[in-house]
Amino acid sequence: MKNDLINAIAELEEDKALALVREKIKSGETPLEIVEQCKLGVEIVGKRYSEEIYYLSDLIMSEEILRGVMEILEPYFPQNDNQSGTKVIMGTIEGDIHDLGKNILVNLLRSNGFKVYDLGVDVQPEDFVKSIIETGACILGISVLITYSINEIKKLIKLIEEAGLRNKVTVVIGGYPVNDRIRDYTGADYYEKDAIKAVELFKKIAAEKTKPGSVVD
Repeated sequence: MKNDLINAIAELEEDKALALVREKIKSGETPLEIVEQCKLGVEIVGKRYSEEIYYLSDLIMSEEILRGVMEILEPYFPQNDNQSGTKVIMGTIEGDIHDLGKNILVNLLRSNGFKVYDLGVDVQPEDFVKSIIETGACILGISVLITYSINEIKKLIKLIEEAGLRNKVTVVIGGYPVNDRIRDYTGADYYEKDAIKAVELFKKIAAEKTKPGSVVD
């Protein structure tokens, strides 16, 4: 049953959760299905934290469980060797070293045919701009979880404008603190907190980029 993994993560039962993931892979469940179940479990953890049932250490524990889940799932994500897919740059902004959500999205995008350049974590704005120039990518995905790093995103988008690249690059931000207000403040085009929904957003952007008359990668 799907609820067993959801409950194991919600109860922070690491060994049980990882064992269930291995069982589900063997039984034929897809990584995407398993990620969705994990997401529901983490949402319960977040709710319990907001209700002061769980503590910050419990949130950190849930992230560690998810990291273990992704290590198991990574080899099982569908591989798409299409090198002509839309180019995407992904990275966690300077001052932030969180990468779990970013890593999930990178795997999902690659399995959907996107050519992803993953710059890692704590990426300086100047390095994002350099990568845009070098790769010709037309979508930039920026991950942020630490609120004080949001100013670095604003700085990055200003640098993109100064480099004359703003009309060529669609900027998507993601992470726990992002919302409409943060999107407007930074100058990003879109925001999305859910990795699975983000894939659909990236597909939509890619389709717009490939329309006649559009700037393509």
